[in-house]
Amino acid sequence: MRIERRQTTMTGTIKVKTDRGFGFIARDGETKDLFFHSTDLSGVTFDALQVGAKVEFDVVDGEKGPAAKNVKLAA
Repeated sequence: MRIERRQTTMTGTIKVKTDRGFGFIARDGETKDLFFHSTDLSGVTFDALQVGAKVEFDVVDGEKGPAAKNVKLAA
């Protein structure tokens, strides 16, 4: 059973992007990085997303802890 509770929209920077379709976001004002999956992107493809890109995203509580959803390039 997957538990998701939407939290707030945050901003950050793509810190790590793997060749396996996931990565991590360095959240602005937070010390812990946040996991994201290529299926959680909105309006940008995984291939087009670059390390260092500024992004906006929603944080949800999943069964493995917080994760980023609806990840999109910051305006």
